[in-house]
Amino acid sequence: MKFQSSAWLAVVMSVLLFAGCTTTGTKEDTSGASVEDRGSSASTSGARDGGAWTGNPLDNPNSLLFTKTIYFDFDQSTIRSEFVDVLRAHAAYLNGNRSVTVLVEGHADERGSREYNIGLGERRANAVKRFLEAEGVDSTQINTISYGEERPAAMGHDDVSWAENRRAVLVY
Repeated sequence: MKFQSSAWLAVVMSVLLFAGCTTTGTKEDTSGASVEDRGSSASTSGARDGGAWTGNPLDNPNSLLFTKTIYFDFDQSTIRSEFVDVLRAHAAYLNGNRSVTVLVEGHADERGSREYNIGLGERRANAVKRFLEAEGVDSTQINTISYGEERPAAMGHDDVSWAENRRAVLVY
């Protein structure tokens, strides 16, 4: 009985493995040119028709909206100049989409006490919120939370890791 169960499992796994596979062939596109068909079910909602982005603007890697992490200097909650245009783009997006809300997560590196880092993360999240509000975003569209040092982006104990952990993240 054990052999039959193992054989049955192998058959089921084989079927599942090959279920999504299709053969490669050729077909004609609407212009009559021959194109290769790889049998892919990948979505093409991104770039089409000469590279124009048609998907969600937040997912466009060529847009400032793609950047959702704002980094801070050590023990600071001041918006760095390289993130001003990014935040202005997010403000314009939020102003144009009044039903959209964003959560701003504040983070800190591991140095300092937990209590201090919770406060620092809160100051960073609030700095981003104040910036967005100054750009005209309705305060009801923005929520903030501080995780302090509790959710590091990098697990190292060095300057590079600490720099990655000093951040605010916009979550839509």
